[in-house]
Amino acid sequence: MAELKIREPTSKFIKIRCAKCKNEQIVFGKSTSLVKCLVCGKILTEPTGGKSKIKSRILEVLE
Repeated sequence: MAELKIREPTSKFIKIRCAKCKNEQIVFGKSTSLVKCLVCGKILTEPTGGKSKIKSRILEVLE
């Protein structure tokens, strides 16, 4: 019997920091909608059809 290989996901969760209020937030790297800061409402990421355009500082890529 052939061994099945499980593919690793190509997308990751990313911890980012808002440039305006310094709030740290975890977002999905391929989000399909705008992600706003939960504290001040500043736009943190924008969808592009693939990976999100990140408009804030990346602190960590979570595995």
